[in-house]
Amino acid sequence: MQLPDPARLIADLSAADARLVLVATGGGALAISHLVTTPGSSGVVLGAEIPYARAAVDRLLGGPQEAYCSSRTARRLAVAAWQRALDLERSGTDSVGARRQVVGVAVTAALRTTRPKRGGHRICVAVQTLDATETAEIELEKDARSRAEEDVVAAAAVFDAVGRSVLRPPHPDTAVEAWLRPGERVARDRMVAPPEWRDLLAGTRRAIPAGLATGSPPAGGLVFPGSFDPLHEGHRRMARIAEEIAERPLDWELSVRNVDKPALDYQEIRDRSAQFADQRLWLTPTATFLEKLDVFPRGTFVVGADTFVRLGDPRYYGGSSVRADEAVKTIAERAGGLIVFGRVRDGVFSDAAQLDAPQPLRDISYFVSQREFRLDVSSTDLRRRRLDERGQPCDT
Repeated sequence: MQLPDPARLIADLSAADARLVLVATGGGALAISHLVTTPGSSGVVLGAEIPYARAAVDRLLGGPQEAYCSSRTARRLAVAAWQRALDLERSGTDSVGARRQVVGVAVTAALRTTRPKRGGHRICVAVQTLDATETAEIELEKDARSRAEEDVVAAAAVFDAVGRSVLRPPHPDTAVEAWLRPGERVARDRMVAPPEWRDLLAGTRRAIPAGLATGSPPAGGLVFPGSFDPLHEGHRRMARIAEEIAERPLDWELSVRNVDKPALDYQEIRDRSAQFADQRLWLTPTATFLEKLDVFPRGTFVVGADTFVRLGDPRYYGGSSVRADEAVKTIAERAGGLIVFGRVRDGVFSDAAQLDAPQPLRDISYFVSQREFRLDVSSTDLRRRRLDERGQPCDT
């Protein structure tokens, strides 16, 4: 099985002034070696990484993944690659051209190994740019190819996805379908971001309304920030209780950026926002609580036990107790208040009032008791349950 020739792709990417960072989790790494050994690639490829072990993927993405060969993990890796590409462009010795396309590319693959696989043989490719998130998923016919042949298909899938994302129109002679067997298909998803979403990821806009929200974020409002992955009944009950306590309607906030994880891709923003079609939701780039205070001045925030403890933990301020104390003081002075909910961990309920936290934070907090709220559910458990129902193994 012939490898696809990347020479034309490299030439066209160079002409388009595109710059790439690539990530491959073992399977699909042939695409990296094939690209970087092609003349002219040094003007296109900024860097590449192969986080083969699960621990390496977890470190790159800020925590364990529900599945290591999936469109979602590929998208997260592509965003991490895109953010890395941005950093490299900004820190480069040459001037950064305004028209350059910065591209993050990732491939996760469950390919043939020396031992039988529990699940299918799959290839998941994702490409992230400021304009769009694109994915391609291929379910290969199991045991129909050697490992080397499956790697060739993965490389072809990467080249095809990059061409489709950056070059308009893509070249039909580089389509991955030429490397597929009868009955194999490519499932593609392309989410082109609205201009305001691009502003969020670029950091040039502080908040945009979604769902039923309009205008600008309210000052002195009741705000429930979170990742909501997914939104579940526990969140909804917390919101209802918080509204009764604060005696005002609640606004939800979803940040597209995170302190220790890659930003959300556009497909993820689309899917999580859709959960709030009948609610007031604000999309923001506020990774830290101090940034949220700028967007929601004098706001009263609904937080869970874990978030409450992190607000004063030096580990989340670069290990600096001085920075943590300064942040606590700022939060206590500028926030309208905190409504703190306990949570269940390992079958034990953590009472919010018993949490270890600095006194200035306790002074502005209303602690919701176990009698008022307890629901033994978590987003993590729901995501695992969803994967179990789909029958998707968490293999690499």
